[in-house]
Amino acid sequence: MSATPKRKIYYGHIMAGACFSIQAIGVGIYIAYGVFFNPLMTEFGWSRAVISGASSLAFLSMGLFGIIIGRLNDRYGPRILMTITAFFLGVGYMLMAKLEYIWHLYVFYGLIFGIGLSSIDVIALTTIARWFTRNRGMMTGIVKVGTGAGQLVLPLLATILITEYGWRNAYILIGSAALVCLVAIAQLLKRDPDHINQSSVGYKSEHTLDQEKSDNSISLNAAIRTPQLWTICIVNLTLVFCLMIIMVHIVPHARDIGVSAPRAASVLSLIGRVSMLGRFVTGIAIDRIGSRIAMIICYFLLIAGLLWLQISDALWMLYLFALIYGLAHGGFFTSISPIIAEFFGIGSHGAIFGIAVCFGTIGGAAGPMLAGFLFDITSSYHPAFWLITLMGVIGLGLIVSVRPIKTASILK
Repeated sequence: MSATPKRKIYYGHIMAGACFSIQAIGVGIYIAYGVFFNPLMTEFGWSRAVISGASSLAFLSMGLFGIIIGRLNDRYGPRILMTITAFFLGVGYMLMAKLEYIWHLYVFYGLIFGIGLSSIDVIALTTIARWFTRNRGMMTGIVKVGTGAGQLVLPLLATILITEYGWRNAYILIGSAALVCLVAIAQLLKRDPDHINQSSVGYKSEHTLDQEKSDNSISLNAAIRTPQLWTICIVNLTLVFCLMIIMVHIVPHARDIGVSAPRAASVLSLIGRVSMLGRFVTGIAIDRIGSRIAMIICYFLLIAGLLWLQISDALWMLYLFALIYGLAHGGFFTSISPIIAEFFGIGSHGAIFGIAVCFGTIGGAAGPMLAGFLFDITSSYHPAFWLITLMGVIGLGLIVSVRPIKTASILK
């Protein structure tokens, strides 16, 4: 009797695990920056606007270099790029242990660490878009659950390390661990299924497709001539403007209303936990109702959460906000990569997605810095919270207005 042949493992599942880990590590340690706010203010006496500015610069650096990473990823693949950027990310974080002057903060964190961040979304999400067609939304959602896992674990870990070893040693421990892990993960990455002769359909490999030719992909040059691309870019700018203000300032806001440091960090971690559910559910929904409708639903949740935040003055109210907001937060970040693939295909996904990410980082860079400035002049976060509510309404109107591309018209 002949032995039953073993079923070959689909390498896309290994890729999903690798990209999940990239998201957890990269985004997790970026979000943990909020936990370092109070130690930095205590040590140096810097304002919230100054400290927020470094986070904004890191986010902006991520977007600007993300355009370059996206184009290089389309051409050369993710392994080498992820390895190089992992060194920037880890070294930038470790250098924060030597922080003495404001310019150190902006160079070490805002620039060097920001360059390292540039690959976290672009490489992970473009790679998953290439590896999965049939279940692209669900697999993107699973990968983005990694972001929530990072937000859950790393702020609490940073809090513990700061308490036990001081904030300088916490930066060294987290940065070195991130560098080693990301370099190791990078060695698993493959650009697309053609590199190992597997199908990009998803769970089955009954036939091989040249996906970039068969899915009516729109080239980068054609995409930049469409109003849809720029509408999606502006939508991403408005939503990341809102989201990053919350992620950077929710811990300081909680401290201001009398919440202890560990409980304030737990609000951020709860957002991370709930966002994992939001990412997974949104990923499944995208495969059924499309990315645009999924984003519209997320906008309604976001606006509802922000209105509740205006009256939240107790820990339980912040927890309820975290439940509502976390679902929207996770859903938004799951939707961006699939909506690019949905509208433009995957032939130039890295480059097009890189542009959308760059717009998002402009919003994400401006938001926390502006919120810090508004707090410094008003001694309250409420003006900033009303501003992001307005931005949420604008973003909702824009995503409702966007319509599918008529491919024939842009090829004339």
